[in-house]
Amino acid sequence: MYYLSDYREGQKLVGTYLCKTKQVLKTKAGKTYYSLTLQDKTGTADAKIWELNMGIAEFEALDYIYCEGMVTSFQGNIQMNISRVRVSEEGEYDPADYIPTTEKDIEEMFGQVMAYVNGVKNPYLSKLLKKFFVEDAEFVKEFKQHSAAKSVHHGFMGGLLEHTLSVTNMCNYFATAYPNIQRDLLITAALFHDMGKIEEIAGFPRNDYTDDGQLLGHIFIGAQKLSVAIASIDGFPKKLENELLHCVLAHHGKLEFGSPKVPALLEAMALHLADNADAKIQTLTEVFKQAGDNMDWLGFNRMFESNLRQTSES
Repeated sequence: MYYLSDYREGQKLVGTYLCKTKQVLKTKAGKTYYSLTLQDKTGTADAKIWELNMGIAEFEALDYIYCEGMVTSFQGNIQMNISRVRVSEEGEYDPADYIPTTEKDIEEMFGQVMAYVNGVKNPYLSKLLKKFFVEDAEFVKEFKQHSAAKSVHHGFMGGLLEHTLSVTNMCNYFATAYPNIQRDLLITAALFHDMGKIEEIAGFPRNDYTDDGQLLGHIFIGAQKLSVAIASIDGFPKKLENELLHCVLAHHGKLEFGSPKVPALLEAMALHLADNADAKIQTLTEVFKQAGDNMDWLGFNRMFESNLRQTSES
């Protein structure tokens, strides 16, 4: 199989890919065209069907489709211009080839997470962590497999685990470098900060927002689940509960970025900075990975409000 990450501008597109999304749109001249997102285990690619002719069979989002076309470039990223397409038949593809997966070892990463869980000394926070990471087998299963996003960063199987561990590692550094940080609170908040994404985003191959995700969002969902679990722990201090929930509620940093509160505690600010740093660096990593060996300027990126380029080798 020729994977999406292997394609370069000017090559011919031939093969079966998962049609992750399909939009029916119109050009400024009123001509109908299809805008698609193709997916395999190496990631996603933008695709267009400009000519809706006899070579374009009926298909829908989440179908596996056999495509023929050409690889072009748009704003520094590859784009597939499809001229022929049909729904692939069973036996023409292996679904395992179409689920993007972390390149890191899932069990090794989870072992590092458990080292952080077991290292929390506060008895109430320790019990809360173990309710999820030790006693809840279904939560552990979903936590290991889930993505951390639909597409922006860590949008692959194991992405939630990878992102959570990276954020917790940074928070552990903050707690070491700044002794006035309450380590147990920060580590617990880091491990739980994105737990709501398990219900916000559906599993693969869909990996798209659920109704709960659209209506509530992962920050509210995660805080709500923590509140329910805390209520089952006798004597859990109310002040500690509020501080933990505040860290989760404020981890996006600003109201316009989806946080119901902005950071008011040192631990909340540390969590926000770690979360933002990992998300931004991983997003850039994925942008440059998709660019392949293209060392030219990639064009203006709206998220970073900058024209991006890979670092030259010296």
